Amino acid sequence: MFRAIKEQIDTIFREDPAAKSVLEIFFCYPGFHAILAHRLSHRLYKAGVPFLPRLISQLGRFFTGIEIHPGATIGRRFFIDHGMGVVIGETAEVGDDVLIYQGATLGGTGNEKGKRHPTLGNRVVVGSGAKILGNILIGDDVKIGAGSVVVHPVPDHSTVVGIPGRVVRIRGENGVLEHGNLPDPEGQAIEDLVKRVSELEEKLRQLISEHELEHHRKA
Repeated sequence: MFRAIKEQIDTIFREDPAAKSVLEIFFCYPGFHAILAHRLSHRLYKAGVPFLPRLISQLGRFFTGIEIHPGATIGRRFFIDHGMGVVIGETAEVGDDVLIYQGATLGGTGNEKGKRHPTLGNRVVVGSGAKILGNILIGDDVKIGAGSVVVHPVPDHSTVVGIPGRVVRIRGENGVLEHGNLPDPEGQAIEDLVKRVSELEEKLRQLISEHELEHHRKA
């Protein structure tokens, strides 16, 4: 348990440049508290202990604003930055070295039974407000832009943006998700259409000009 706590603290120092001391992390980081609460509730859940795992989960939600179901499987060095509003469902599976920002959801799409929440690979980054819904696989080293809604599987080494989420396969150096420089597939499509319309208008003007010139010659 102490090794897990130390690893979690080391992860926060690595991922968050605002972290100044162990004391600050221990008392002021809700993501840290939520993960520790989940480690305990998940062990009790796997052991078949009734009621208590959910109680711990709800207490964690009350104090941190982060809801992680005791049944969710969370890998090592998991970091929730800021954290308020994060929801992780019962059958969600999260790999190692995953980073999630505030307001993100790993949720279901209905009342289906069995595996109904997403599976995230290793080194995944989920931007603030992003929603990943249903029993889908998000591959390793995937970056999901803020506010995206992902309902389909995503291959490794991809960046996803938009509603619904689209794979654009563009990312910053060293796999860093550049939140302020995300591609805009809808905007790009509109820009391409505007450019094409301008080209067609220019061709139409040329044809009209040639037709008028030909008409004057015949006259």
